[in-house]
Amino acid sequence: MKSQLIAFTLIAATASGIALYPSLQNAATLPAVSNNPVKLPPIAAIANQQQHIEVVFVLDTTGSMGGLIKAAKEKIWSIASNMAAAESAPEIRMGLVAYRDRGDAYVTRTVDLSSDLDSVYATLMDFQADGGGDSPESVNQALDDALNKISWSRDQNSYKVIFVVGDAPPHMDYQDDVKYPLTLAKARARGIVVNSIQCGSSSATTHRWKQIAQLGSGHYFQVEQAGSAVAIATPYDEKIARLSKQLDDTRLYYGGKEAKEKQRKKMLATDKLHADSSVESLARRAAFNASTSGKANSLGEGELVDAVNSGRVDLESIKKDQLPEPMQAMSPSTQKALIADTAKRRSELSEEIGALTRQRAGYLEEKVAESGDAEASLDHKIFSAVRKQAKEKGLKYESDKMAY
Repeated sequence: MKSQLIAFTLIAATASGIALYPSLQNAATLPAVSNNPVKLPPIAAIANQQQHIEVVFVLDTTGSMGGLIKAAKEKIWSIASNMAAAESAPEIRMGLVAYRDRGDAYVTRTVDLSSDLDSVYATLMDFQADGGGDSPESVNQALDDALNKISWSRDQNSYKVIFVVGDAPPHMDYQDDVKYPLTLAKARARGIVVNSIQCGSSSATTHRWKQIAQLGSGHYFQVEQAGSAVAIATPYDEKIARLSKQLDDTRLYYGGKEAKEKQRKKMLATDKLHADSSVESLARRAAFNASTSGKANSLGEGELVDAVNSGRVDLESIKKDQLPEPMQAMSPSTQKALIADTAKRRSELSEEIGALTRQRAGYLEEKVAESGDAEASLDHKIFSAVRKQAKEKGLKYESDKMAY
């Protein structure tokens, strides 16, 4: 394995179809492939219906990838914000597959697709670089898990995409592995695009990574070991992070026992983010949460204030034991007053965060322009791929402005 990265911004086929791919028995001598991705047929957008983006990051977490993992923890919210910038304000669902190799502490670990990005991110925070050391890794199993252990929807209008990120080629000598050409053929049949991001410049990895992208109807990117993601601190980050914590504290959840347990876990994940994330990462999260797409992550399911204020739920119709515990002993008038006061406080905080977030975006735009190399950054490459691929599913990104 190689030195650390400091970069990132971060699937049956018919028998005749499989014949188009290299023989699995001779996978070590795969033919050269075109760098141009195979295009999928476009699907028209459905009017007045929220569209969906399902994205899974397949991350090499072996010892040489410490810089990448650190960058992923910093940039995942910016990636979500850029995806959320489509005109239809799509719902963003994200998942993870971490992989190493046989003989390491684990071979793969999966985090299923969820619109609760806080909980996904809390798990990402636990990933640490370790193991590896012998170049080939369990890329084949990771891709197979990304296809078969993730709960992909059957919505043909959903933009489904995988980004596999690593610096070592797959083990092609494991006899019981499902080799990536077959996995990618199945992915294509299911409308799942696979992009590959190579870290470093290993020629053995380059050949495989280019082929993964070509067979996955995706794009291939290469980033230098020194890194190319845009990570800039701003004078607004600390205050945005502080106000974001106050905004999160306005959430009140209701529901039955199962719902409350799910909500409890979400709040624990959010608390973990505020305790362990950098202020820059928290500012990026706040920017995503402020978007229409970010509301699902910001509030989650069963948030009482939003449910009552929107008219979806009548406060008086909720059973006493399903209310938030502090409200159960309150009189109906006191409960209504609490909801009103909380809604007002939430609105004030949201407005202040929104203003600061716009100032932060302007500051970042100036700094990125000054650097003069934004188009060479990983951030720009990923967003460019997303824009082109999502267009095939009817998602439109009118603005060229990026979130950093």
